[in-house]
Amino acid sequence: MENSTENSASPAGISGASGTSGISRRRALTAAGGVLAGAALAQAAVPAFAASGASSDADAIVVGHGLAGLVATAELAAAGRKVLLLDQEPESNLGGQAFWSFGGLFFVDSEEQRLMGIKDSPELAWQDWLGTAGFDRGVSDPGGQDYWAHKWAEAYVDFASGEKRSWLHGLGVRWFPIVGWAERGGGLADGHGNSVPRFHVTWGTGPAVVEPFEKKVRAAAKDGRVTFKFRHRVDELIVTGGAVTGVSGSILEPSDAARGKQTSRTVVGDFELNAPVVIVTSGGIGANHDLVRRNWPDRLGSPPKFMVTGVPAYVDGRMLAITEQAGGRIVNPDRMWHYTEGLRNYDPIWPGHGIRILPGPSSMWFDAKGRRFSSPDIPGYDTLHTLGSITATGYDYSWFVTTQKIMAKEFALSGSEQNPDLTNKDILQLLSRIWQTPEPIQRFRDKGEDFVVATSLPQLVAGMNKLTGDNLIDLADLKRQIEARDREIENPYTKDVQVMGIRNALAYPGDTLSRTASAHRILDSGAGPLIAVRLNILTRKTLGGLQTDLSGRVLDASGHPIGGLYAAGEVAGFGGGGVHGYRSLEGTFLGGCLFSGRTAGRAAASATAT
Repeated sequence: MENSTENSASPAGISGASGTSGISRRRALTAAGGVLAGAALAQAAVPAFAASGASSDADAIVVGHGLAGLVATAELAAAGRKVLLLDQEPESNLGGQAFWSFGGLFFVDSEEQRLMGIKDSPELAWQDWLGTAGFDRGVSDPGGQDYWAHKWAEAYVDFASGEKRSWLHGLGVRWFPIVGWAERGGGLADGHGNSVPRFHVTWGTGPAVVEPFEKKVRAAAKDGRVTFKFRHRVDELIVTGGAVTGVSGSILEPSDAARGKQTSRTVVGDFELNAPVVIVTSGGIGANHDLVRRNWPDRLGSPPKFMVTGVPAYVDGRMLAITEQAGGRIVNPDRMWHYTEGLRNYDPIWPGHGIRILPGPSSMWFDAKGRRFSSPDIPGYDTLHTLGSITATGYDYSWFVTTQKIMAKEFALSGSEQNPDLTNKDILQLLSRIWQTPEPIQRFRDKGEDFVVATSLPQLVAGMNKLTGDNLIDLADLKRQIEARDREIENPYTKDVQVMGIRNALAYPGDTLSRTASAHRILDSGAGPLIAVRLNILTRKTLGGLQTDLSGRVLDASGHPIGGLYAAGEVAGFGGGGVHGYRSLEGTFLGGCLFSGRTAGRAAASATAT
């Protein structure tokens, strides 16, 4: 257990209690999109917003035009409010990180699950969430870091079990019928991981999740209810009488940069805008490696000296410090979600651009010295445990050793641009995965600097040692470990945990169809050639952030809502300052932006009603 003081330093300088809970099914939590009476905590003492001395430029200001910002803006506009939508990036980046995503969404007991024969329930999902989150920082203490995070988690699981799918379906969103099984966990029913497949890939990937909300906001802009303020970088939240009443900042020079490309920070002017409500939806810290390292927790070992970057450069964490300076409380800053299977992109879009392999269960995983990892450090099982195991070796990379047969069936790549069949809704191209290695994966094998391909194990080891220049892999030792694993394939039962996992995966029709190669020996020449993949640490998500109540109102250090100030999306830990706790069940980041953006938008619309 971790105490409440670990990594309490703030990233600007971000800032930052024990108890667990049994299952508590409070479905009323989501009856109004998570806007609850529990937030009455200090309502009598703090007004919803305070009038500023200046006249208002709009009913609300939303800072950040990513998914959470678009959803919040759409809700405000639907309620008839006039909204200013600000972002430091040009229009080409509308939709933010969500555009680049695989489009995975977490649903519970969905039609797709039932079609695949999956038996899921809210009770099972909540069991998995609690076992994964590990909330231990003041769950029952209103001042605890996990108090509101736990409440948001309960509300979110109810949302994912209830109206989430029907709400999105009504907006035209659809999903690939085969449900993926991400984060399979550490081996115990009440521990980390998904007990059943819950990862629903959106048909059209990330852009298709963004599309309905972008359409709503653009329509509202045509009607004069929304005004876009691109290249407006917020440098300060204006506080009047203890409430936030506007924003000020710098106007950056115009940019015609393509989506995701790094843009200029040259200032050509300044601005001040006033509104009774400000919603911060500015994202996390994943592109700011200095901030990632500053908040890196001891439990994950020393921060890697080298990391690839899974998000565009604008994911810089600036608004966390700016909101903290206005009185907002940041909690759980040491909780973060970085992947262990990162590739250096041979065709980068942003600086240090990394792509993640979403692996099936069959590749063998070795550390930098060629020592096989043990359970739960198996592909697709426990991301953060494996991250800690890697950093404990003293090296910032590890290896997959696999076969062409496994790579062709089991490797998927993160990112909408790496999945043109799904992104472009191309059924024929999608079906071609049945008989050939997907083209983006084959290109990485052929062009990516992290791949070694060989027809024999001695050639493979020579290539691995040449790639790193460390000469750490011993041929005889690697051969011994691979042959030992291969002997376990001969029977339908085994003591090898990874081989058990392969057979468990093959018992699920979705994995048999699309994500798991038939069990075979790594050294079977018919499955070759042999492939080794150097895996880098890839930065991605901030799990902590601004603490918010169930209306999305930002709280101060004493637990009181700050008048006029709301937050949603990654900057708020996807709700409450850390709805995921220590770990994610996957498919929950986009969903967290949707849910918290909708909640904050509706609450802010209610607060500005006349």
